[in-house]
Amino acid sequence: MPNQRYLTKSRFKLALECPTKLYYTSKSKEYKNTRNDDPFLAALADGGFQVEELARLAYPEGVLIQAASGAYDEAVAETEALLKQENCVIFEAAFRYENLFIRTDILVKKGNVIELIEVKAKSFLLSDWPAGPFLGKRGGIETSWKPYLFDIAFQTYVLQNACPQFEVRPFMQLIDKSKKVQVNNLNQCFRISKNGDKRKDTIRLVNSLAEIGGENLMTQIDVSGIVFGILSGRYFYNAELTRNFEDLVQDFSEAYHKDQKINAPVQFTACKSCEFKNLDTDGLKSGYHECWKEKMNWGNKEFSKPNLLEVWNFKKGGALLRDHQVVLMEELTKEMNPLSLDPHKITSSERQWLQIEKALANDDSIYVDRENLKAEIQEWEFPLHFIDFETSTVAIPFNTNRRPYEQVAFQFSHHIVEANGAIIHANEYINTQPGEFPNFKFVRALKLAIGESGKHCIKPNQGSTLRER
Repeated sequence: MPNQRYLTKSRFKLALECPTKLYYTSKSKEYKNTRNDDPFLAALADGGFQVEELARLAYPEGVLIQAASGAYDEAVAETEALLKQENCVIFEAAFRYENLFIRTDILVKKGNVIELIEVKAKSFLLSDWPAGPFLGKRGGIETSWKPYLFDIAFQTYVLQNACPQFEVRPFMQLIDKSKKVQVNNLNQCFRISKNGDKRKDTIRLVNSLAEIGGENLMTQIDVSGIVFGILSGRYFYNAELTRNFEDLVQDFSEAYHKDQKINAPVQFTACKSCEFKNLDTDGLKSGYHECWKEKMNWGNKEFSKPNLLEVWNFKKGGALLRDHQVVLMEELTKEMNPLSLDPHKITSSERQWLQIEKALANDDSIYVDRENLKAEIQEWEFPLHFIDFETSTVAIPFNTNRRPYEQVAFQFSHHIVEANGAIIHANEYINTQPGEFPNFKFVRALKLAIGESGKHCIKPNQGSTLRER
């Protein structure tokens, strides 16, 4: 079935963000997709592949499905053959139900029970959850965790329907911030392949947890209660997607299978960060502009006007768009966004109105809060020290006794401004010693660089008084 269009878990998650995105995805030659060229997202993905390899260490008997991405029939056939065993562990197990298709991170079969384990590089600390993992004070799912939990709910739904003879128990395996690395250079034990399939071709220099001190940096959490709450309709993704879970999946599946656009309303947050927006002249279509033309009847005139999606930190935009269809800056009134003032600083609403007023007046000049800036400058003690530094936070630490996502400072450059305005590029520091934890040397070098004149230079952030519009 080479032309089959399956709703996969990544496409399901995309549809949860905005159902209309299903139409634009998989059309990279027709529509702009800024995520395809985002180096930061690519780096995050590489970290995810490393974490998957780390998770697999706990299952040395695991078998990796070798079928390539997109080889649906082959992957399903390999999985079915392995599931005939009484007990087995499968990496990248494949399941298909109707027009739905999933590949699971880790699947553990024990008789007629299947443990479905979703591996994530996201960090977790149990003490952060007094009401229970992933739940807020009112009992609902924390917003930041919904994409992950609805993802595994989708996988559970497909697996239950594809293999009704098995009992499915869903788990999430996450990086545990309470744990420490027991060996040096653990991060470099999982090297991402520059070519080929990163899920299959990552170079792993260790083969067991014993080789890394026996400590697993990951914690496995039973999410059955939440997942089955999602499947039963107890939890919804957001106020726009409140249909029965099965109906939601079927709607997404049918639309993607038939290559039909779902007529979902525009949404402030989703549209603001839409990856299908194209402002270039590269010949690719802009899904964002198509949506606003079709759903808001916008033309070139409206697109040329400043809108509220451009306003800094504008948290009221979603309600204004949803309830009042207000989105252009010229439509906003002081009643909709009351102006608050503070004699000592620019408030959030004041900054927003400064931006709006300048945008409507086509004024790109810089605004300066002169009085407060003067008051701030009068408190400065020269010379002024400026530090430009670089740090790294990775899921799998480089050094022993370090925790996941612990910040590592390895480079700075130091510049001085004298009272007469002279600028001195004073010194710099970079740690290039492989295997060395650099933070302590970094701090000592920084202290030596700034000297006595800079020991009081760090002040609490009171907000900048220089505003550009």
